[in-house]
Amino acid sequence: MKVLAAEDQLLLIVEPGAGAALEQFLNSMRFMLRVEVNDLSSSYGVLAATRKIGTAGSLVWENPWPGITEGGWAYSREDHPGKERPWFLHIVELENLAEAVGDEELAGMMAVEALRIAAWEPRFGAEIDDKTIPHELDWLRTSVHLNKGCYKGQETIARVHNIGHPPRRLVFLDLDGSMHTLPAAGAKVKLGERTVGRITSATLHYEAGPIALAVVKRNVDPEAELAVIDGETSYPATQEVIVATDAGQVAGRFTGFLRTPPQG
Repeated sequence: MKVLAAEDQLLLIVEPGAGAALEQFLNSMRFMLRVEVNDLSSSYGVLAATRKIGTAGSLVWENPWPGITEGGWAYSREDHPGKERPWFLHIVELENLAEAVGDEELAGMMAVEALRIAAWEPRFGAEIDDKTIPHELDWLRTSVHLNKGCYKGQETIARVHNIGHPPRRLVFLDLDGSMHTLPAAGAKVKLGERTVGRITSATLHYEAGPIALAVVKRNVDPEAELAVIDGETSYPATQEVIVATDAGQVAGRFTGFLRTPPQG
């Protein structure tokens, strides 16, 4: 979820349809009577833009991606394509939506997804499955504080970052455009006859053509040409490395420790 702190409230922006479940969970965890949790999705909406829209009001969440927030860490290169896409989410009342939009030209979610995928940004419900850890998606940039106190999952985060490697890695794929179609999320990514990953998001970009994000095994050769298999259709695909194959193991594996022999 994306958190926006207002004067007397915290506004949580979640994926469509996820508000009710989050409200139920937060209410189950509430221990202060002065805190109220409300699902506002029936009366408020979100306008996304690459800049702040003056007519949309003051409730604006600015995406930190792909910056490295306090306590974060980058697993991909410095010349990140996400730097070319600033992103702002404006929270507006639905009854005032037309006024908030003003003279701005609207686009749909396909355009939003194209810009997101080109910016290599993971999305909850797309790049994430039941095995995902943030290291695999280069999400340590903005989603984890490596220097803060205890939190759920801290041991996994610390061990992989300091002495291990993420078992999988996010890659950007340029797809062969001659098919005139796109593979569905979940389509297999193959290296020869071996399945090495799956497509998480695919779209048609206004400049780059058909592009996708995929999660593949860490040891897949970054130079290898892959094939995306969706039913009977095979899409040749070339990789662009997001998470490096040697990412992690920042502290290295500690050596030189001697076990003290038993005494007596």
